[in-house]
Amino acid sequence: MSRAQREHLIYDWNVEDSDGWRPKEVQFDDETLRDGLQSPSARDPDLDEKIRLVHLMDQLGIDTADIGLPGAGERAREHIATLVREMKDLRITPNVACRTLVSDIEPVVDVVQQTGSPVEVCAFIGSSPIRQYAEGWEMEKMLKLVRDSVGFCRDNDLPCMFVTEDTTRANPEDVRELYTTAIEAGASRICVCDTVGHAIPEGAIRLVRFVRDVVKGLGADVGIDWHGHRDRGLGLVNAIAAVQAGATRIHGTALGVGERSGNTEMDLLLVNLRLAGWIDNDLSALSEYCQLASDVIGIPLPENYPVFGKDAFETATGVHAAAVIKAFKKDDVWLANRVYSGVPADMVGLEQAITVGPMSGKSNVIYWLEKHGVAPTDDAIARVLDLAKQTPRLLTEEEIRSAAGSA
Repeated sequence: MSRAQREHLIYDWNVEDSDGWRPKEVQFDDETLRDGLQSPSARDPDLDEKIRLVHLMDQLGIDTADIGLPGAGERAREHIATLVREMKDLRITPNVACRTLVSDIEPVVDVVQQTGSPVEVCAFIGSSPIRQYAEGWEMEKMLKLVRDSVGFCRDNDLPCMFVTEDTTRANPEDVRELYTTAIEAGASRICVCDTVGHAIPEGAIRLVRFVRDVVKGLGADVGIDWHGHRDRGLGLVNAIAAVQAGATRIHGTALGVGERSGNTEMDLLLVNLRLAGWIDNDLSALSEYCQLASDVIGIPLPENYPVFGKDAFETATGVHAAAVIKAFKKDDVWLANRVYSGVPADMVGLEQAITVGPMSGKSNVIYWLEKHGVAPTDDAIARVLDLAKQTPRLLTEEEIRSAAGSA
């Protein structure tokens, strides 16, 4: 089947009629090894496990990775230094999170001197009125902390991204003043944060556009990051909205792990931007990345998790399975991966799976038996189907083989 013929098989309501817009630039910052580890359920992986995960991030075309908090202690600093050395030969580059305190940033200077590699400092401070009230902060004190910390980075040749926590609940004039001060002090990037998952997509768009106008008004060449959480389940859609509004680097974590309900799901963000045609990253290692993150952080991968859960490309329903099987019989993997799926399995290194259960039909059984090298005789098919109709779940491989007489 030609490409032109394939395009006629799916009418895409997601595509606008007009100009086929796509962002000029989208970068990705992986927060799995920093914000992800702030999940109450997470375990801090061993160093070799972190190294394996960073290599997969690099393979996926992720641009930067937050590899820890230097202020968290000696173990954190040792891991950071080793990861910085490891990333010397990779395309992905390291950054670390620090409060807007010179004392937090000083250890980063030591890491750079030890490793001979640059490390981006992500210097953060709370920006919303509720946070200012709780902390007892005055704006003048906050601005001094920003000038001192960002200026320290500049004076020590540390690239600095200035981060306003809780930006989505901050007053516009406070946002303007904080970012203006940071940019004038030497920040090369600024980060808009939905720290408690407050935003809806329209709010994310309005805020990012406001920040973009602040940057434009200063005539500064400064990147705009978006860092979102999913307390209301909107982390992923807000991240996409932020890209549409002009954010140039998006933060996320593997499987959305992170504090409270977690962060934007890096894996699903990559899938959706690839399907939108906004990036062309090779995502064939994305399933391995998700499984490794789940294993080393100790957070199970839900079976119904989109794209990467066990159930994502598996069906035992007769009508659905029949359509996939017919596509395979046409010797057309492209068709089989799309006829009953919104995500092509092979794009992320996976494949469709046909199983047998109480809602299965004859075609399921025949396909399964053939796929597993068992002769699909009439008797074998009948015995497997009879067992399936009496069992209130999917059959295991052992049960199917036994019923077919090939145990």
